[in-house]
Amino acid sequence: MELREIEIFLTLAEELHFGRAAERLHLTQSRVSQSIKKQERRLGAPLFDRNNRVVRLTDLGIQLRADLVPGFRQIQDAVARASAAGRGFAGVLRVGVQAAWSGDLVVAAAAAFCVANRDCDIQIREVPLSDPFGGLKAGQLDLQLTIRPVEEPDLTAGPVVFSLPRVLVIASGHPLAQRPAIGMEDLADVCMLTVAGPPNYWINHHSPPRTPEGRPILRGPAVTEWETAWSHVASGRGAFIAGDWAADDRYHYARSDLAFVAIHDAPPMEWGLLWRSDAETVMLTSFVKAILEQREAMPARRAR
Repeated sequence: MELREIEIFLTLAEELHFGRAAERLHLTQSRVSQSIKKQERRLGAPLFDRNNRVVRLTDLGIQLRADLVPGFRQIQDAVARASAAGRGFAGVLRVGVQAAWSGDLVVAAAAAFCVANRDCDIQIREVPLSDPFGGLKAGQLDLQLTIRPVEEPDLTAGPVVFSLPRVLVIASGHPLAQRPAIGMEDLADVCMLTVAGPPNYWINHHSPPRTPEGRPILRGPAVTEWETAWSHVASGRGAFIAGDWAADDRYHYARSDLAFVAIHDAPPMEWGLLWRSDAETVMLTSFVKAILEQREAMPARRAR
């Protein structure tokens, strides 16, 4: 029996109706009937009892179906795996995230993506605050959801996923902590933490050296991880600018010794997708789409 004949037999054995079987197979009923008759002639006995009202398997048909199904399913799975690999939909995709709250979105997208693409494995890793691009450049990551800006010639800055209002994270006892909002000019009265490791353009974007009117902003200790930053702020050693996700108590950042003050004239903080320009694959671009679709399904402003 040829593979198409096996498919016709198994489909009719499942539907027990020539019309429905033909519709599923995109064939005419006569083509299905001819194939079954050909198989029955070859075997020397009927596979179906059929009349104007009912179609049912004979004992031979029941036995043949039981023998054919496992092998046919293996063939289908093998073809599906080969097709997935040929389209780039197989293998491991290593995805980096820079904070727990943004990781929630990637985890949800990965779960849905892997259900639809069984031969894909999405591995999620943390991106160090002090080295935002190193994992991608070294080939240790394929994709990441990261804080912008990105001005790296070998990296592609993909779509923006989050665009969040900025807040000043400051000790709750500081005078500015009592205000409902501040402006960028007020940063001249604050010692600002910075981050050790990222490029200067990235540091200056998030911790500007001067206010809009040109007043210098004092820089305090440089940190390499989020937890150290929270501790420094709480102890009064400095402040820093973050997206308003920082005030979300679901991620343990909303503490009594920290205040989160809106900065009314600061540009939004953007988080976007990023990958190596020479390593873009069908699987990668498909997962980018999955992340964006998952983001659309979540409440506005931040992943829940």
